[in-house]
Amino acid sequence: MKLPGSASVTSGWNTHSLGIKLFGSYLLIIAIGTLVILGAVDLVAPNSFNLHMQMMQGGTMGDSGTMMGGSGMGQAQTSFNSTIDLAFRASLNEAMLVAGGIGLGVAVIVSYFVTRLIVTPVRRLVRASQRIAAGHYAERIPSVGAGKDELGEMALSFNEMAQALETTERRRLDLIGDVAHELRTPVATLEGYMEGLLDGVVKPSEELWLSLHEEAGRLRRLIDDLQELSRAEAKQITLRVEAVSPLEVTEAVVERLEPQFREKGLEFSADLPSNLPPVQADRDRAVQVLTNLLTNALRYTPVPGKVKLGLALKGDSVEFRVIDTGLGISLEHQPHLFERFYRVDKSRSRALGGSGVGLTIAKALVEEMGGEISVASGGVGQGSTFSFTLPLAANKS
Repeated sequence: MKLPGSASVTSGWNTHSLGIKLFGSYLLIIAIGTLVILGAVDLVAPNSFNLHMQMMQGGTMGDSGTMMGGSGMGQAQTSFNSTIDLAFRASLNEAMLVAGGIGLGVAVIVSYFVTRLIVTPVRRLVRASQRIAAGHYAERIPSVGAGKDELGEMALSFNEMAQALETTERRRLDLIGDVAHELRTPVATLEGYMEGLLDGVVKPSEELWLSLHEEAGRLRRLIDDLQELSRAEAKQITLRVEAVSPLEVTEAVVERLEPQFREKGLEFSADLPSNLPPVQADRDRAVQVLTNLLTNALRYTPVPGKVKLGLALKGDSVEFRVIDTGLGISLEHQPHLFERFYRVDKSRSRALGGSGVGLTIAKALVEEMGGEISVASGGVGQGSTFSFTLPLAANKS
């Protein structure tokens, strides 16, 4: 599966492939070596051959001067041919030795630069990976060839991995801070009341016990949400997936929440076609997801406002859609809205009582049931549309 924004990895070789570059470098080394050898032989062999001929002819002519008659001429010719052969072999060996040495030197130099070209970014990658292993998640390496070959793609992939690790680490630290903040408030409230009761400053009353009960309930809900989130992200939630009527899911949620919309003074409507086919889902979890979306719409839609619940067939799925005229969400926040403890407005969200993990749990549940969840908003003050899909029961293999 390809992650969003990840670098594409090419299959096979292209004109910018590292394999093509290595193959080309080998051919270049062979070609350079061959040309050097040929050039050296052409340069050295004639001179060497002439030198050896002069040396051998001098010796042969001195010897042949003492020879007479036809037999002497034949022996001189034989000696001359032998001299030519020896001179040729000696000059060729000398030329090949010189050419081989020069070719070897050129091949070593070219190989060194080619090897350095390849090894340098690999060593840079090793050093960067060691720094990331030591906890320096901001480490990056410069892209090689702008990602056109395997080394460039490796650099881009490494930087994306480092960015993901840095983001994960930042979210982990934010999670610890958010959990500590969420726990600190009710614990501080409970501790303050308990100290007042112990010191006799605060007198027991029904309102006091109710307040203590609410703070304890807030702690319990946060703990339950964290436990649910942990199980959802670890995909350890047991789902009882079966054919469920979309109307059955929506009617259960509407029956529970419609009085709260009326009490707040919001206009609530539902467009629920009766002829939709059943979906493959866990009924209770689907109700939980839809309840979360409608509760958010109730919480973040000021009076006077409207909230509409809709159902529609969308390809091989049924789409559940919650449309509100509430506070809206700016574009930069929308991609992060389903991240745990992500808050568009921290003070506003805490004031309204949200724990910041409901949408994260909803996303995990929907995806576990085979659907997708999304959000759309024109911006701040323009309302929001949350929707999720569940696959049709007939398409379940």
